[in-house]
Amino acid sequence: MANKVQKPSDVVFTIRRYDPDVDEAPHYEDYKIRVEPGMTVLEGLHLIRETIDPGLAWRYSCRMGVCGSCGMLVNGRAMLACNNQILDISDKRLVIAPLPNFGIIKDLVPDLTPMFEKHVSLSPYTVRDDGDEMENPTGEYYQTEEELVRYLQFSYCIRCGCCMAACPTLATDDKYHGPMPLAQAYRYNADTRDAGFDKRRGEAGDAHGAFRCHYAGECSNVCPKGVDPARAIQLLKRQLVLDYFHLLKKGSKCEIQDSNAGNERNPKIPDPPPFTVEQK
Repeated sequence: MANKVQKPSDVVFTIRRYDPDVDEAPHYEDYKIRVEPGMTVLEGLHLIRETIDPGLAWRYSCRMGVCGSCGMLVNGRAMLACNNQILDISDKRLVIAPLPNFGIIKDLVPDLTPMFEKHVSLSPYTVRDDGDEMENPTGEYYQTEEELVRYLQFSYCIRCGCCMAACPTLATDDKYHGPMPLAQAYRYNADTRDAGFDKRRGEAGDAHGAFRCHYAGECSNVCPKGVDPARAIQLLKRQLVLDYFHLLKKGSKCEIQDSNAGNERNPKIPDPPPFTVEQK
């Protein structure tokens, strides 16, 4: 089936406005602009500011879907303004608001500080127990392609906050760490070069950690990079449970102990006795 040919259209941008120095509460204002095929939401905002309202505020940087700065709510869905074309969303009206679950600095600019603070609390970097080697390396940390694949998908996160905005748990518990920080905790736990599981375990498994996730999956639905934070959180839960029962490998603590009886580091875990019903 051929794609529908798009034509220029007059589109109304209904934008949530809020200046804390002037306004008592947020309100919406309408702006009508002529939209050409291929024009992105970000380009539409630029056109509004250049031709109608120079005071409109939003955050952006790369314009290429890389920096994650321009996350916002467009027609009820969290997305990046720079890599979504207006006419792919609507040829009549766009309702634009800042990302929910965050405070508002001004207009479409959310305060992402709490997200980054939670991110930092989970030690989102490679932790090693060989400090001398880190400071004065004598070689590379070897990693196989299979080991890379275990965490590669989760390393694509650009910290845009879209997943946090879509999370229903965060909407009801502002202390919940949220999908971005927890997914990145798993990303480093799963990296064989990392030995920081013990450092992250307390935060990741506390009352506002991974087990608060209800697995709604909206974080993965809106992720512009296909990171799938919902899956990462479920794998993090699995790590925490296996660690509780002492069933994780030592070192990076990212894998279940294997059943290789000849491996002293990962001894075979005996199977539980079979369940039987007594015959009378």
